[in-house]
This record gives sequence, C-alpha cells and structure tokens, in this order.
Amino acid sequence: MSEIYTPEPGNYQAAPGPSGDSSKNWMAIVALMVGILSLCAWLLPICGFPIAIAGIVFGILGLKSNKRTLAIVGLAMAGLAILATTVNAVLGAAQAIADPTMYQDLLNNLGG
Repeated sequence: MSEIYTPEPGNYQAAPGPSGDSSKNWMAIVALMVGILSLCAWLLPICGFPIAIAGIVFGILGLKSNKRTLAIVGLAMAGLAILATTVNAVLGAAQAIADPTMYQDLLNNLGG
C-alpha cells in the first residue's frame, strides 16, 4: 500500500493577500462612477469641470485599494473629461468673442 501524506500541524503559511487596503475599495468604485458621469457632463463646462476634478481625487485615493484597476479607469475617464471640458470652454469663449450677437440671436430664436 502507498503511504498517505498528512501534513504536520502548525506548518501552514497564509497565502499572501491583495496588497491594497480593502477599506478604500469604495473610493475606486466612486472614481469609476464619477469618471463615467464626467464624460457625460463635459458638454456643460460649469458642471463637467467640478465632476471631473472629483473623479480625479477619488481615483488618486482609490489607487491604494484592492480595486486599483477600477481607480485607474475612473482616473483616465476623468482626465479625458477634463481635457474635453477645457477644449469645450475655450472654443465656446472664442466663439463668443468672435460673434457676440450669436448667443443673443439664438436665445431670441428659441424664445419665439
């Protein structure tokens, strides 16, 4: 008969766990959600810019969690939203300087 191996008690080592802090997982998830929201809000710079800043802050804080990938994706989306919001604001300001009556004409046409 073959011998059956039985390990000696007390010789077990715990498997290494994830290196991040599990109490900060929610920050990575919030970074992802706010990053998605900021990509939707970039059309209105007054809303898109603060939302994207919040996404970047939560993304940076979420990098120390177990869900680091979610934090990185949220950080990237918020960064892209900052870029899009800034370009939108600059182009809108340039257009308003080039033709100051355009917005007044637009409002008059919408109003009746």
